[in-house]
Amino acid sequence: MILKGAEIARYLARPDPSRPALLIHGQDAMRVAMKRAEAVKALVGEKADEEMRLTRMPGAALRKDPAQLLDAVKEVGFFPGPRVVLVEDAPDLAADAIRAALLDWKPGDAAMVVTAGALGKSSALRKLFEPHPTAVTAPVYDDPPGEEEVARWLSDAGLRQVPPPAMKDMMALARALDPGDLRQTIEKIGLYKHGDDTPLTGDEIALMAPATIEADLDELIHIVAERREAEFGPMMRRIEGQGVNPVTLCIAALRHFRALHGAAADPAGPGVALSRMRPPVFGPSRDRMARQAQGWGMGPLEDAVRSLLDCDLTLRSATRAPQMALVERALIRLAMTRGRR
Repeated sequence: MILKGAEIARYLARPDPSRPALLIHGQDAMRVAMKRAEAVKALVGEKADEEMRLTRMPGAALRKDPAQLLDAVKEVGFFPGPRVVLVEDAPDLAADAIRAALLDWKPGDAAMVVTAGALGKSSALRKLFEPHPTAVTAPVYDDPPGEEEVARWLSDAGLRQVPPPAMKDMMALARALDPGDLRQTIEKIGLYKHGDDTPLTGDEIALMAPATIEADLDELIHIVAERREAEFGPMMRRIEGQGVNPVTLCIAALRHFRALHGAAADPAGPGVALSRMRPPVFGPSRDRMARQAQGWGMGPLEDAVRSLLDCDLTLRSATRAPQMALVERALIRLAMTRGRR
């Protein structure tokens, strides 16, 4: 049986213990490891290692000693309960040993969980598992986790009051982070909210989310976008003191104003547009940038993007002009822009 789409996450969260074997394969080793851990935990519980109900073996070892897999599958455990034999990083050369174990598997034997890297269509492991009447194949793709899977992770972290706006922000974060980082962030939010029965908010998600840009640089660009020119000078001196490259500063400002321009141009509204961006903007930052986009309007934002593009081209050309001074002049002009058209 080959799992597809949402079936993969759903099945791996609650695998069928009556099936003899499960193959989990994919390009991203971290994603495969997460799915494997989830499936094994669902099959044998958290104490399987302590109770010697989980046997691990490297897939490469089956080439020299193929019988060890069948021996482990048939082994009678000292502790009662279901057992799993985990074959990790299995190469195609392990297919014969796994086939022999599948042929001799009986109800009550240990279930086999086999992990592998990216497998092509001609892979011996895929040819063994995919047409098998009772074994299961779970290909793990690089797609972000779905809402059902994220909701389950939130629940596991003790976060059961997640209103739709917070879930929307969480799904935006899911598109921006790797699954491992997202899982750690959810656990971090769970610890932060421990003992707090109030619903999860976008502000709390933004507070716990990994930082994606240096805070002072981010704040300087917000000062420009909000036209708070009185605060520009001190923050600019601070940025210079940190040794930020002028081109880096210009590119960051250009990216920000392009995002504002895209938000202002979207018929669905700035908030929706910002949520759809890659990486997405959510929580307080989304609301802040939406206000900036509305405050500037399409015409001034087009002028701002053009000004920053000119600045970027000047920085990259052969010029003896001090680069940081060029960026500072472009940004202060934007911060002093008045009116909307």
